[in-house]
Amino acid sequence: MEAELERNPLWLILVEAVHALPMYPHHKAYVRDSLTIDFPEMTVEELSHRLDIPLGEAMVILHEIEEEKMERAEAESEEDL
Repeated sequence: MEAELERNPLWLILVEAVHALPMYPHHKAYVRDSLTIDFPEMTVEELSHRLDIPLGEAMVILHEIEEEKMERAEAESEEDL
């Protein structure tokens, strides 16, 4: 599904709109530092409902956090070599 999102021409517009939201950085930090630790399998719908944020914002937050996790894992595996 992630690759599908990134291929959709509207994805970049959604990301740009979400990044313009005043509370986006705070929501993302809270999700990254608290919610994903307590609820690692949280869905987009659950996040949207729990924080009372738009579904699009929840999609972008979870997508970016997952990308950051993958990048950290890659960097750690390169350090081990």
